[in-house]
Amino acid sequence: MEKVRRFEHRSVAQAALDLAGAVGCQRGALARDNMMPESIFDREDERQAIRQRLAKRRPFLIHGPTGVGKTLLLRSLLPEFPSVLYCEDSATTHLVFRSLANSLLGLHSPRMLTAFRNEEAIKTKSAVSLKGIVMDALNEGQYAILLDHLGHPSHSFAAAVREIMSWGSTPVNAVARSSHMEDTGFLQPLYSDRSEKYEIRNFEKSVAEQFAREVVRRTNLTASNMNEFLDKILQFSEGNPGAIVALVETAKHPKYRSKEHIKISPLYIDFRMNWRVAG
Repeated sequence: MEKVRRFEHRSVAQAALDLAGAVGCQRGALARDNMMPESIFDREDERQAIRQRLAKRRPFLIHGPTGVGKTLLLRSLLPEFPSVLYCEDSATTHLVFRSLANSLLGLHSPRMLTAFRNEEAIKTKSAVSLKGIVMDALNEGQYAILLDHLGHPSHSFAAAVREIMSWGSTPVNAVARSSHMEDTGFLQPLYSDRSEKYEIRNFEKSVAEQFAREVVRRTNLTASNMNEFLDKILQFSEGNPGAIVALVETAKHPKYRSKEHIKISPLYIDFRMNWRVAG
């Protein structure tokens, strides 16, 4: 029996934009108790593979193109792993240590409660002082760290990650667009073994078509040339769910409409420019 594709409970616009990181979408923090796996379309195998890796508490790298849904998949699993400290913005070491401090304080780490009364107090600490406190707190418990949205990690960034992994035996997991140096930077040697990498891929054509039709249905998009538009979506997006969502959302704009007709060519040109910037 064919596996049932699921994409439920939330509006397509919200669920798909979370999935995509699509054009114009801001990366807002999402509370753990608001995770809804039902909003994820046909990714149960990937969720199970990530779940197993998180349970093993060994460092790993998750990679895949912009818009494939890496962040949404990971966030959907966070409620199952309360000791995983999620860093949404991992562009610099200071941002990472500040995020870790906030998470550890929220988990009532004794070391953090001794050092800080609230999150505002964390902001007053210097980078060096904050790092020392966080390292002590990590050493107190069995935590794991998840670094999302890396910013081409530098040598010093990688050195700080190595220190975390060795000081408190804390596994550090990372998320990147690819496993190559241009995306993982100096973190690449930390995930050199094939078993330490897991790739999230674009949808296969049949799944991409189902997803595109579902997004069109949920967004109430109509057009006299809908079949042609759907064919072009599959061609332009190459099965990338974020690209599919961005194309459908863009098609609703009056700029790309002529009565009931979608102006596909100018839509595609603008989409490619914006998607390249977003990626």
